[in-house]
This record gives sequence, structure tokens and C-alpha cells, in this order.
Amino acid sequence: MARRGASTRGRAKAPGKGGADDATGRRGGGRGPGRTEREPVSRQVAGGLAELLPDRERPHGWTLLIDGAPQSHVDLDDPAHLSFAYQRRLGHVIDLAAPPLRPLHVLHLGGGAFTLARYTAATRPRSTQQIVELDAPLVELVRDRLPLDPQARVRVRAADAREGLGRLPDGWADLVIADVFSGARTPAHLTSAEFLTEVRRVLKPEGRYTANLTDGPPLAHLRGQVATAAAVFPELALAADPVVWRGRRFGNAVLLASGLPLPVAEFTRRVASDPHPGRVEHGRALADFTGGAAVVTDAAAKPSPAPPPSVFENP
Repeated sequence: MARRGASTRGRAKAPGKGGADDATGRRGGGRGPGRTEREPVSRQVAGGLAELLPDRERPHGWTLLIDGAPQSHVDLDDPAHLSFAYQRRLGHVIDLAAPPLRPLHVLHLGGGAFTLARYTAATRPRSTQQIVELDAPLVELVRDRLPLDPQARVRVRAADAREGLGRLPDGWADLVIADVFSGARTPAHLTSAEFLTEVRRVLKPEGRYTANLTDGPPLAHLRGQVATAAAVFPELALAADPVVWRGRRFGNAVLLASGLPLPVAEFTRRVASDPHPGRVEHGRALADFTGGAAVVTDAAAKPSPAPPPSVFENP
């Protein structure tokens, strides 16, 4: 989930029905040489109304929204382009997971428009990836309108994220990326220590877990998620916009966790250098941030808080 207006410049102002797009998401019949005209696509999926809106600044860029909440941005011609701020931060995690170009085993919990799987395939060829996405009609829409590179080694499974996680063998993944939203909220069963224990089982000893989290003032959910991750992983870092850290606005935070030391200095440098600079906390400062929040268990887990309507209004 991303705040609307932060990174979808030039998109259509209103949803519409799909036109005669071909399987690449490119619309024929443009006016003039080299020009194409694209129209928004909308389709009812399990999670609500899915909309694919063309990015007017990128000829083959699209933004995916579910019930008005921006979920993903994709550029079919440049899969290494990450538009949303939180996706850029997840991209930094992918970049720092191993030396450049080394293939990875990556599990994506939550598919969206497959943005991060495309990024991994483009920047780390020969990587083996699995996407677990519960919304089968959404998977069908993305496959149809925004197809994956046929050379990419990406398997997509329509299943619940925790169920799909449970099917993987011990020590399979170099990286587990969680970006799961039902509407604009993370489901409760993906917020607990039991869930993170399963994540750590699937990771290699040196593997890393990263998650897109959302919260707003007073950041009780975010504090609880950090405390819960600290109960499972000894090494943590958290990246967010300064206004989110100060509890002044609802927004995204990217959690990074591992059993071994993290590249905190380089992660911090990259996040601070983004077009929308963020701040990274770790160590004692991050422990203090939790403020004694309780570890979340399956028995007490709740979905992440719903964002206020203003989050999805254009500035």
C-alpha cells in the first residue's frame, strides 16, 4: 500500500474500462508515429475493484490500485524502475542481499503487480522466485495485462501467504519479502511471532526478511511489529519517512530482519539518498522506539490499522 499522489504522477484522474490492449499492456491505434494511446483497465477481483491506470510520464508504465489504494507501479520496458518510495526501499534490500548479479532464491508473500519479482529478475538474472498471492483473479489480471518476462524464473501460486510459506522447505530462501494487504490492511495472521518463526525456518542462516508495514499515529501497530520481530530475529532495522517516525502522518515503513548482522550503514545511506529521503533506525534506538510494546501472538493478532481516507486523496 502506498500513499496516493506520492509517486504516481500523471496517471488518469478517473477509472475506466479497458480498451483493445494486447497481451503486453500496450494499446495500438495511437495518433502519429511512435505514439500509443492507453486507457485505464478495471476488473472486479477477490480483494475489490482492481484498476490499472497508465502512467502518462512513462510510455509503458502502469499503476495498480485496489479499491482506490495504490498497490504497485510497473514499467514494462524498465522493470528496474521502482516508483513508490517503499518499493525503492525494498529494492535496496534486494540489492544488498548479496554481491551484484548473484542469483537469489526469493519468496514474495503478496504479489500485487509482481513489481519486486520483476526488479529481482532484471537486476539478478537466473534468480529463482516464488510469488504467493491469495487473489487468483488479480493474478490472472496481472498475467494478462502486465505479463512477466518469459525468461524470468518466477513461479506464481494463488494461495494464502502463510499457507504458501508453510509449503517451502527449511533454509530455502535468501530473502523473504512480505507485502501483503487485504484492501489496505495487513491480515492479522501475518503479524504474529508464530508467522515470523515460520519465516525464519524458510530462510537460510544468512537470509533476510523484509516487510512493508503501514501505520499512523500513535504508531502502536508499528511498535508491536518491531517488538515481535525482535523476539524472532536478533538483527533489525526499520526505514520510514521522517514524518512517519514523528507520528505526524500515516505511511509505510520497511522492516529488515536477519539472524546475522545487517548492512545498516549502506542501507541507511541509500534510504537517505532516495528522491523522498527516509530515515533508518536500528540497535538501541529501535529498541527504545518499541516503548515496551508486547510481542504479538496468533491469539492476540489484529490486522494493521486502516488508513484514513485522506491518505488516498491527491495532494
